[in-house]
Order: sequence, then C-alpha cells, then structure tokens
Amino acid sequence: MGLRPGIWLMRWEATAPGNRLVAWLLRPAPRSWRVLSLAVLLGICVSTSLRANWGSDNAFVVKAAQTLLEGGSPYEDKRFLYLPSAVLMAVPEALVPRGVLRWILPVGMAGLLGVGWLASLRLFSVPLRSRFAVGGLAVFALAYKPWANLVLIGNWTAVSAAALPVALLLAHRRSWGTAGLVVGLAIACKPMLVPIGLLFLLARRWRGLAAAVLVPLGISLAGALLMPSPSLFFTKTLPFLLQGQDAYALPWDASPIAVLPRLGVPQPLAVLVAFAGAAAGLWAAWARWRRTEQDADRGELRLVETACMVMLAAFLVSRPSFDHYLLVVLPLLLASAVRPGSMPRSPWFWLALTPQLALVPWPSELAHKRRAFKDCATLCGLAFVLARRALRSDRVTLEPVTTAGSPPRTEPECAATPAESASRTAF
Repeated sequence: MGLRPGIWLMRWEATAPGNRLVAWLLRPAPRSWRVLSLAVLLGICVSTSLRANWGSDNAFVVKAAQTLLEGGSPYEDKRFLYLPSAVLMAVPEALVPRGVLRWILPVGMAGLLGVGWLASLRLFSVPLRSRFAVGGLAVFALAYKPWANLVLIGNWTAVSAAALPVALLLAHRRSWGTAGLVVGLAIACKPMLVPIGLLFLLARRWRGLAAAVLVPLGISLAGALLMPSPSLFFTKTLPFLLQGQDAYALPWDASPIAVLPRLGVPQPLAVLVAFAGAAAGLWAAWARWRRTEQDADRGELRLVETACMVMLAAFLVSRPSFDHYLLVVLPLLLASAVRPGSMPRSPWFWLALTPQLALVPWPSELAHKRRAFKDCATLCGLAFVLARRALRSDRVTLEPVTTAGSPPRTEPECAATPAESASRTAF
C-alpha cells in the first residue's frame, strides 16, 4: 500500500459515516418524498384549523387592531404586549373574516416557518430539492412539538423565525443594509430580534444597524400618533411585561428565572443564575465572532453560531420565554449539519433536544407543571453546548521540527499549521 498516515487520515475523513450520510441527504429527493412532506405540512394545518383553540395568541394582536379601528387604545388590554407598530401590521388581518382567517392563519404560520428553513438551507448552499431539505422539514414538523404548537396558537414568533435566517443569508451575501431592514420589519411585528443588533455591532455594519433600529421606531411612532393614550405602553404594558406577566403565563414560562423558583430555588438566586448564564453566552458570542481561522466554509458557521448564541443568551433572561422561541435558532443550527464540526454533529446537541421529542419519559411529578421544565432543560442545554463550542480553545500550532544537518521540512503533512484558505469570507 505504502500510503503515509496523513493520506490515510484524509481518506478516512472523506469516507466517515457522518460525511457519507450528508452526501446521501444532499441527493435529490424522490417525488414521493416531496408529496409526503407536503401532506404532512398540510395535515398539520388542517388539523389546526379544525381545533377550537386555534390562533389563541394571534387573537390578542387582531383584537388590538380592531380596537384601534374602533377608536380605542390597544393597550387597554394588558395581554397585548407588542410595540405600536404591531397594531398597524395587524390591521389587514383584522379586516379578514374570522371564518377565512381560521384556514389561512395556520397556512401562513407554517409558510413562515418553511421560509426560515429554506433560507437556512440556502445559507449553507443546500439544494432545496435535496432529501435534507424536503424530508428535514417534514421530520422537524412532526418530531419537534413546539412547531405544531406555534402553528396552532398563531404567535408572531413565526415572523422572527423566518426573518433571522433571511437576514443572515443577506448578510452573508454582503447585503447588510437589506438584512437590517428585514430585522427591523420583524422587530416592528414583535421585538424578539432586538438582541441581533449586537451582531451588527460586532460586524461594524452601521447602515444595517440603523435600519434595524429606525424601521420599527418609525412605524411605532406612526402607530402611536394614530391611537389614543399611547403612553399606556410605558405606564401599563411595559411594567407588566418586565415583571414576567402573571400566573396566566407562568406554567409555560421556560426561563430559568421562572422555572428555578418552582423547584425551590430562591428568586434572587434564580435571577443571578440566569443573568450569569446570559453574560457567559454573550461572552461566548463575542469569542465565536473573533475566531475565524478554524471555519471550513466561507464564514457561514461563524455568522450562524454567533447569532444563535446571542439569541439563546437573551432567551435565558427573557420573561417570559416560551417553547416556540427556539424555532428562531433551531432551523439555522440544524441546517449547519452539512458542515464538518458543526453543532448538530455532536451527540450533546441531540441530547439537549431529547426532552422535546414525543414518547420520551419525564418525571410524573412534573407532568402537572406542563411544558416549562422540558423547555427550560432544552433551552439551557442548547445554550451550554453552543457556548462550549464557541469558547473552545484554538488548536495548538506546532512549528516544523528540524535536526542538525537536515533542511527544514515544509510538506503540509509535516506541519500542524493549517494553510490559509483560498475562499473569501463574507466579512
């Protein structure tokens, strides 16, 4: 055979089981796969439309828009917690008859989640007709219970789940200004992507940051001018939101600040733990952004993992923090599986997602507490795994070893210093 160890290692890596699986998933999906995937998605939408509690979260936004059209203040309802811009965004929906909305709302929610999935795939250059794209969305919708839950309640988190992958795709293509516009429109609907402003700061993309700030600010000012008593947002809604709402939201609140006290941890200690975790997450995001030399692509992993780390850090201290919030980051992380060394190629990633899967046993004494404990475990697990990956130390660089009387060896397999990649980055 006579092959050197370096060549053996390269051949083994090229035929590793993970790489062979990815190569199989990137092949075109059969037509039967596409039909089955569409049937799964439509089945979820139809079953949602037939349920009595469909669109329960969306109803608060529609009610706010209807109140504005009737001349009242949307913030008289303490359950409406969005910016004034969201009222204007919901006016077209308020004009749609309820019987029609029953059928188009679930399709719209599923469509937004699908847009986020497809944009995540395009960010990593995954063919949209591949087995990974077609089958992955159907499996994701069936196996991850918060997906169907979000379609059912119609929460506007779906807008952020679509906007973040689209914005990162635009940023990777050097369209940071347009990416800021997309983030700004998503914030105008629901201020979930406010932490992504840190990504624009790290990248020093001031035009994109300005768009992300000024777009929701301008639409909110317009909405405030059209409604009576807009100051109620500051005197009534904002204090209610900052204190974590009330007992109505507590059973679903997955933030450590809400979950740990239910396990007997003193409230001040729970707040300290949550903020310490968020601070560590932001440090990890900064460290991940600074580390570029280990990326095996054109910077997609760096962009995605930094953005997801920022969002997970925010979810640790957000009050409340619901199960469907993770749909903002999970499509991006799952799509990154096509890159060697990515987070989904670690078993710890799948262990963190285990509490969300069907048929997984859970302590019976926590069953009456609803989903908050499962969701908190998944949130903290994903944040820890991603932070650990972001903070891992760089590989040790070894210089070539020479002996007396022999010339220095410069072959690539003899030096541990990696050669500079010829592919340009997007930053």
